[in-house]
Amino acid sequence: MLGTSDLAVAAAAATVPHIALNDGNAIPQIGLGVLRIDDEGVVPVVETALKLGYRHIDGAAGYNNEAGVGRALAATGFNTGEQRKKLWLTTKLRDSQQGYDSALAAFDESLKLLQVDYVDMYMIHWPTPFEWRSGETWKAFRKLREDGRVKTLGVCNFLPEHLERLHDETGDWPAVNQIELHPTWQQRGVVEFCQQHGIAVEAYSPMARGADLNAGNGTIAKIAQVHNVSPAQVILRWHIENGTIIIPKSVHEERQRQNLDVFGFALTLEEHAAIDALDGPKRAGHDPLTFTYA
Repeated sequence: MLGTSDLAVAAAAATVPHIALNDGNAIPQIGLGVLRIDDEGVVPVVETALKLGYRHIDGAAGYNNEAGVGRALAATGFNTGEQRKKLWLTTKLRDSQQGYDSALAAFDESLKLLQVDYVDMYMIHWPTPFEWRSGETWKAFRKLREDGRVKTLGVCNFLPEHLERLHDETGDWPAVNQIELHPTWQQRGVVEFCQQHGIAVEAYSPMARGADLNAGNGTIAKIAQVHNVSPAQVILRWHIENGTIIIPKSVHEERQRQNLDVFGFALTLEEHAAIDALDGPKRAGHDPLTFTYA
């Protein structure tokens, strides 16, 4: 079991692979998600994750906790200097602030709350096809990148039709598409489209908020028993082997530790195929065709 000494933390951080992106940057394959953690509560959660060796934090303006994330980064020294360079920090634009001028203003506010000079990735949170403004928003994103305030540009919850529309309007494919993805909702068509166009896939709800731990009449638990790991570690290992970026959320130190500790075992081809076979017809979250968040 990992300790929290400097050596152990360095080892944990070094163990996580980086996924090469189409813009020349590379993102740590495992990060910490901070959805549904209030602004005060997120501070110790982020501090603990950084202590354990996480070097990728995934946030959003719509989570209403950017200020808390910023306080955690400042308290740990990860907001400036050499420590900042070791961290991949993502935030996302509120859907209500899409558009050129409004996106630029929103980004200024996010930087202030996060107490940093730049973010590693800025993302459009939802495509909102019923009020499409992603083309103009993307032009603002490109300016932020040109100004050195953002390194990588991404989107969340985009279906192939949205990715194609964005490309038609801007000539760009995003570097990352963050989507709901877990064993019972694998979105193979979306994943295949992204792979064909050099877009890295990032999974939120990688365990369906815990629901997939019991998927397949004990399939996950049986595999976990064989490897002497937790069911959560089995699912995260499946994602890792698929080349997917993952941002599991936990407010508990031991679970954070376990979520980072998925490199000491490998699934057999049969085990991996058994998890592949759990794919189902129903998402756990929201429909990108109809939903808007914040």
